Amino acid sequence: MRGLPRQLSAGELAELFEGRTRFVERLAALDDPLGHAREVALELSEDEKKEILDAHPAIGGSAASERSRREQGTDDDPAVLAELAELNAAYERKFGFRFVVFVNGRLRREIVPILRARLERTRDEELSTAVDELVQIAVNRWRTS
Repeated sequence: MRGLPRQLSAGELAELFEGRTRFVERLAALDDPLGHAREVALELSEDEKKEILDAHPAIGGSAASERSRREQGTDDDPAVLAELAELNAAYERKFGFRFVVFVNGRLRREIVPILRARLERTRDEELSTAVDELVQIAVNRWRTS
C-alpha cells in the first residue's frame, strides 16, 4: 500500500476522480492533494459537487475506465443489473446527481440495499455522503495502484 503523494498532476488526479473537473484542477495546485481532498470538497459549490459526482460511472452501468470496471465487481445477474438501473434512475431523479459509493470489492447485489437506504435520506445528507465516498474511492485507488 502506497502513502499519499505530495504532488499529483491534474491528469493523474483526473484518473483517480474519473474526470478533469474544477475540483481536480484545485487539488492539482496543492501539496498533498489527496490529504486535502475532503477539506477542498467541503468548500465546493453545490454545482461543483454535482459535477464531480456526475463524472463518476453509474454502479452497474458501463464503466468509463478499466479501473472502474474492475472495481464494480463481476456480478452480472440480469435481475441485479436491472434493479440497479432502476434504483440509479430513481436516485438521480430524486437528488439530481449520480449515486456514488465506495464499492471496495463488494458484489453489485450487495450495493442494492445500500442504494435503497440512501434513497431514504435528504438531499443534503446524500450530497455530503456521495462526495465523501468519491474521495474514499480516489484515495483507495492511489493506495492500491
